Amino acid sequence: MAEPAVVPAVFYRDPLAALHWLEQAFGFETSLLVTDDDGNVGHAEMSFRGGAIGVGGEWASPELLGPAAMKSPLSIGGVGTQFVRIHLSEDLDAHCERARAAGARIVQEPQDQFYGARTYRALDPEGHVWNFDQPVADLTLAEMEQASGLKIREKL
Repeated sequence: MAEPAVVPAVFYRDPLAALHWLEQAFGFETSLLVTDDDGNVGHAEMSFRGGAIGVGGEWASPELLGPAAMKSPLSIGGVGTQFVRIHLSEDLDAHCERARAAGARIVQEPQDQFYGARTYRALDPEGHVWNFDQPVADLTLAEMEQASGLKIREKL
């Protein structure tokens, strides 16, 4: 299987706990775990239905990042700067219930969207936003525009 072209990474105060939680809540699988002699996570990767995501601990490197640092939303007042979107082929509502049972905070209950997908959004224990969607209708751009009142283009 080919490597995904894009692999986003999320950062946690406790990346090892995050790995276990992401497995339990969302069904991700740890595919790579790099630790030091004390068991601290240096880097980890998780796979999910052909996709991948990196998981790491918080860090700062002024020589690489300048004043920026990689932080968990928990460390910056719950502020998120992105969300991770995951496509499901089926069972979105059951996936949402699995996440809820594992302690995810469901901030958007499953609902159908104007663009032909059913979605839900969840916060993990450190505040990362996870957006899951499943196709439920194959709509044309004109149908999406009519349903939303927006102008939709595939390319600029």
